[in-house]
Amino acid sequence: MLVGLWRSSWSLSHTCPVCPIPHLRANHGGDIWSAADRQRVSPFAFLDASASLAPTPRWLSLQISLSIASQLRPYPDPTYHAFRDSLSLLHGLDPSWFLPGNGAAELFTWVARDSAAEGMNLLPQPGFSDYERALRCWDAPHSTYQLPTWWNTPSPRALSEVLSDPLSCQPQCLWVTQPHNPTGLLWDTTDLLSLLSRYAMVVVDEAFLPLVPQGEERSLIPHLDRFPNLVVIRSLTKLYGLAGLRLGYAVAHPDRLRRWSAWRDPWTVNSVAAELGRLLLSDPNAYRRHCSGVQSWSTSEGVWWRDRLDQLPGLTPLPSVANFVLVRAGSPDDACPVSLRPLLEGLEARHRVLLRDCRSFIGLGEGWFRLGYQRRSANRMIYRALRREWQRFVGG
Repeated sequence: MLVGLWRSSWSLSHTCPVCPIPHLRANHGGDIWSAADRQRVSPFAFLDASASLAPTPRWLSLQISLSIASQLRPYPDPTYHAFRDSLSLLHGLDPSWFLPGNGAAELFTWVARDSAAEGMNLLPQPGFSDYERALRCWDAPHSTYQLPTWWNTPSPRALSEVLSDPLSCQPQCLWVTQPHNPTGLLWDTTDLLSLLSRYAMVVVDEAFLPLVPQGEERSLIPHLDRFPNLVVIRSLTKLYGLAGLRLGYAVAHPDRLRRWSAWRDPWTVNSVAAELGRLLLSDPNAYRRHCSGVQSWSTSEGVWWRDRLDQLPGLTPLPSVANFVLVRAGSPDDACPVSLRPLLEGLEARHRVLLRDCRSFIGLGEGWFRLGYQRRSANRMIYRALRREWQRFVGG
């Protein structure tokens, strides 16, 4: 009864000033709140596969409770030295090479302020839309570069080869995701390193890399001491399923991080998040065991999903090493795939299932969706809903 009353209260009192019209928004994944507005239900009524998060470990609730109990009253340590010490132990760099952030999003904002001073920024597309958001904060000049289509080949062309094509601008800064978001394809490490001599600043977003088998072997963090123009952004959001706590970190030259610290507000990371980050990373062996478990889960569910998606003629999944799969309507040869918005709207309205709307990815649009893996029981429910809605979609 309490749940019913809460749902009624939510649906009657909560309105969205940004999106009053009941349709899907092309935005970041994980927006259960807008979906709740559209459907007039609790935000927690949805199976959310629009956000690509590892399952939150069941043991983590106890750690969070302990962190809350010990950290509520005092102000956060403005230097976050305990959390940075754990990062130092994990990655083998001095603590001065790390800066915790209120999620990766906050750190992108300070990366963008730095890169704005360097000149033109290059954003390969399709790509994560938050980079452009961060650049606009500082009126930073930026240009997009459309990546080639990859789904007919087992692996993408080398990024350095792609970016050797003549460009109308002369970019000074390059933003890259490793693995690539939203396709889930993995760049070659040597190839990425070759780009550092061509740009004044290279930003590598490794938020999903710990979820990839042997992913740490592809990390550029071990090369930071040789390349002061390199910035690596990491997040604990994806690996531990902690999107609500907002916790990430930047790894870069200490001079750069001191500059960012002087720019930003004090205490951007709350004490609970910082303490939890310290606990999760203080034992490198436990961290690696967790990564290994997440990687096994991601690989297993990826194989499971590919088998199921192959049973839905008319949908084409792309290869992915990450914990998500990008799916296109029609075959790779179709120049203009049909809009999948009715499919996504039907899943939301009739099944309470959310998939990632890909309109925010330049170069994709309405003919694509991205699906984040869940635990197997949830994946089965999502697949049953997707199969029913796909049959309705193609038969309608």
